Amino acid sequence: MTQPKGWHSRGYLPHFDSPETVQFVTFRLADSMPRARIEALRSMPDAMLLIDQELDTGLGACWLRDAEIATLTQETLLHFDGERYRLLAWCIMPNHVHVVVETLEAHTLSHVVKSWKSFTSRRANARLGRTGAF
Repeated sequence: MTQPKGWHSRGYLPHFDSPETVQFVTFRLADSMPRARIEALRSMPDAMLLIDQELDTGLGACWLRDAEIATLTQETLLHFDGERYRLLAWCIMPNHVHVVVETLEAHTLSHVVKSWKSFTSRRANARLGRTGAF
């Protein structure tokens, strides 16, 4: 497995990746907010609060409002609970997901989140009969 990175950045918000550290993660559907709007909000003092408020307005197709897609998302989150991470809490919103998670040794947060997003997007797109960014 990949070694945790500690503090690192992908050019915007810094991330801390370490085993046995409780993390709060939000990931969103591709159409939940235009990229230009996110970039504009990121430059403001209360960026995270403002982004959360925008997500809560329910922009985009809101595929997670569909019970079948929400269930698929929840099952994905629970799949490796206790093996790769400890899932402490989660909330599936119409166009985004909040998760409180603690990664376990030898599993990075970025790998865990990437696996959630890629698996969910492939399965959801198949169930919805669509392709492209989910």
